[in-house]
Amino acid sequence: MAKILVVEDTPDNMRLFRTILRRQGHDVVELPSGERLLEVAHEAKPDLVLLDIQLPGRDGYQLLADLRGSESESLKIVALTAHAYEADQSRAMAAGFDGYITKPIDVREFPGQVARYL
Repeated sequence: MAKILVVEDTPDNMRLFRTILRRQGHDVVELPSGERLLEVAHEAKPDLVLLDIQLPGRDGYQLLADLRGSESESLKIVALTAHAYEADQSRAMAAGFDGYITKPIDVREFPGQVARYL
């Protein structure tokens, strides 16, 4: 299916995302922070990036700007966040995210949500 890069700092969330995505046949590349994001995105060439907004160090908005300013600028990048207010979603979309998925995820809906961005 697709190669999906997931940037998520909470181990339990990462384990859940990995399990669901792999069951759908996707290849999952995992990063616990944005520290090596540009390097990993360049090497892995993912079809989609699921990017947590609240990360240690540089947040998802700063990392999005890095990705958009690199040769990875055409990547589809979806915010994966606990920020669930409409204003949060509007801010994310205005910043350049291609989509928005709120946490905690609904395990039944998550595969379809991801599929919409592939």
